[in-house]
Amino acid sequence: MSDEMILVTGATGKTGRRVARLLRERGTTVRAASRSGTATFDWTDRSTWEPALRGVTGMYVVHPGLGGPQAAQDVAAFGRRAAEAGVRHAVLLSTPSDAWGPAQEHVLAAERALEHAGPEWTVLRVRWFFQNFSEDFLLDPVLSGEVRLPAGDGKEAFIDAEDIAEVAVAALTEAGHAGWHYELSGPRLMTFGDTVAEIARATGRDLRYVPVTQEAYAEEQRAQGAPEEWVHLSVGMYDYVRSGGLASLSDGVQRALGRAPRDFSEYADAAARQGVWSS
Repeated sequence: MSDEMILVTGATGKTGRRVARLLRERGTTVRAASRSGTATFDWTDRSTWEPALRGVTGMYVVHPGLGGPQAAQDVAAFGRRAAEAGVRHAVLLSTPSDAWGPAQEHVLAAERALEHAGPEWTVLRVRWFFQNFSEDFLLDPVLSGEVRLPAGDGKEAFIDAEDIAEVAVAALTEAGHAGWHYELSGPRLMTFGDTVAEIARATGRDLRYVPVTQEAYAEEQRAQGAPEEWVHLSVGMYDYVRSGGLASLSDGVQRALGRAPRDFSEYADAAARQGVWSS
């Protein structure tokens, strides 16, 4: 058993729980922290920070509001407290350097805040997760048989959350990753139509991707009870994909792990075998 202790914030999320699992498999002691977990951590309640950091040597940092104006202040303050507590290395989950909208300025400010906080750092700039189709907001549309989105034929370099977690664990437990901004993407550019077709192939189900207008999508989301903030944010994200703003590949997984990233087809086959999309 390693004498290291790694704090994983957002430990119930798609990447956080995978990071925690992989660290434990390596024999590393993990403090899996979240707002509702056994180890409590809440960005809005700074009294939870010190107990979460006690005895920690490294940390995986997920800020759910990274694109908001408060994020840089939070990350700066948390990073300084981490340094004072003896944390030597921090890994931050971030978004692509060419990501959409004015929120990106807040993201870059948060990255800089961590870089100047004290501990060594690694930043993971990630793309849309494969697992959005099986564990998050795109699961219900897939189960319905019709995925209706305002993304047109825009392409994105979707990535497996397992690959993100492996890079995070490598950065936290191995030498040579400090000071890196890893741009992480999958191995190929895909439209949402491509992803839906892959899931249809893997499941044998009749699934359709239906491009819709921004206005139609927004109205459908409101009719389903989605908050207006989410409607505005998601319309903007899909429009950025539609416009080609994320139609680029990167070699971050290869650089960090010495292997190619997993393909969407591997993910779709595995998820189908697990019955994720069985209706």
